[in-house]
Amino acid sequence: MKFYTSIPKGLKPFYNTELDNYKSELSKGNLSNAWNHLERAHIIGQKYPYAHTFVHWKMLQFGIQIKNGKEIIGQIPRLVFGGVKSFVGKIPVGNPGGANVPPLKPFPIENELKIIFEEAGIEIT
Repeated sequence: MKFYTSIPKGLKPFYNTELDNYKSELSKGNLSNAWNHLERAHIIGQKYPYAHTFVHWKMLQFGIQIKNGKEIIGQIPRLVFGGVKSFVGKIPVGNPGGANVPPLKPFPIENELKIIFEEAGIEIT
């Protein structure tokens, strides 16, 4: 069994860009675009406990900010267990991380993100 920890150097800039874009869109009130960047950050970082947990923390904060009870309630178990699942390598690849999708269901990864993983030399499994 492989244990994962920190996000690799090759992925970190892409992950950080998504988080920066999230903040930018949120500050402009573009909630849908902001959320999309959180989902992308989730997909990029979900294999790595700290990055994965941090995105769920941001998703919880987002849910609180927009007063979305379903998102708030849905993020709490994801926040608690997401990082643990990452650590032991048991993640649903491509899952965008929101409470609007089943937490254990894998999803196809959009081509733009596949290219990011390829450029970083990270195998999507």
